[in-house]
Amino acid sequence: MFVYADNAATTKISKTALDAMMPIFENYYGNPSSLHTTGQEAAEKLLEARESVAKNLGAEAREIYFTSGGSEADNQAIRTGAILGSRKGKKHIISTAFEHHAVLHTLNKLEKEGFEITLLDVHKNGIITAEEVKNAIREDTCLVTVMFANNEIGTVQPIAEIGAVCKEAGVLFHTDAVQAAGHLEIDVKKMNIDMLSISAHKFYGPKGVGALYCRKGILLQNLIEGGAQERGKRAGTENLPAIVGMAAAFDEACNNMKENGEYVSRLRDRLIEGLSAIPHSVLNGDAKCRLPGNVNMCFEGIEGESLLLLLDSRGIEASSGSACTSGSLDPSHVLLAIGLPHEVAHGSLRLSISEHNTEEEIEYIIKNVPEIVEYLRNISPVWEALSKGEMKHVI
Repeated sequence: MFVYADNAATTKISKTALDAMMPIFENYYGNPSSLHTTGQEAAEKLLEARESVAKNLGAEAREIYFTSGGSEADNQAIRTGAILGSRKGKKHIISTAFEHHAVLHTLNKLEKEGFEITLLDVHKNGIITAEEVKNAIREDTCLVTVMFANNEIGTVQPIAEIGAVCKEAGVLFHTDAVQAAGHLEIDVKKMNIDMLSISAHKFYGPKGVGALYCRKGILLQNLIEGGAQERGKRAGTENLPAIVGMAAAFDEACNNMKENGEYVSRLRDRLIEGLSAIPHSVLNGDAKCRLPGNVNMCFEGIEGESLLLLLDSRGIEASSGSACTSGSLDPSHVLLAIGLPHEVAHGSLRLSISEHNTEEEIEYIIKNVPEIVEYLRNISPVWEALSKGEMKHVI
């Protein structure tokens, strides 16, 4: 049996997205900036896609800027908040210790440029509170950036409450919603979100395209200079087929969100139940306040990389954390942020499932993971020391 359980890394492009893209390749090949008929036909398709994405975020079309993906959108949003703040003498930014590296690395660079960064500690359940954000805000705070849902452990943050706190304090609020978009309800106005990032390939759209919502009235700062595309805020001829595919995939995901979410949550809970029966294992993050399809667990006494390879040999594709750091031998910064020791964080497994997975596939995972964990423990000197009492169990 083949089981794809790495949807947090990327999803398979949907037929809906492909069907929307093909006519663009074939018939709407004009440059949307051109004044002739072919160009203006392409421009009309671009506007339709912008309106569609905006509708599903509770935004206005003019507040949507197309990017190459979530990382670019994160960079542009954070740099915008920093630059606008520095012009007013405000150079303090608040975030969390378990953000995506697109956020953390941008903040590291800004710190070298003279900004002061506060990274809030994350509780064991993988959630921060709006009160903690409120207490961290100072007179010189220019930006708060907190991810909507964590890409590794799937925990969902109280975004509406954080947005309300930021609005009251007059501080810009950005959220990386790459994992949440298409899977959780988002309304940027009701949630008081000033800037928000999404990426198409997390909800069955094509890779290499995303969007940044930037509330009207905020002077978005350029990352890429050149032509006047995206109202002068993101130069480069628009990737129209990918943009149209993203809009179609996002619309489909949002329209089916409730039904898909309920189904996937049932599969997730069964998976958690089955894998939690493994001795000395732990679910990372809150059991309920998490993405419908995310299961992240640690198994004491094993290495996550070995577990992944053996699962792959049995047709189960998963990950040990973020796809962006899968080549690293260091333990996940997310797992360290919620308080797991290095030796336990090394034994992590992230299973991210979707509505395309079946109950039979979930049972196949539940059958195979314990067998592989037992095999790896039997050949592990660390597990032997734990079993003999020479080392103490952490889990």
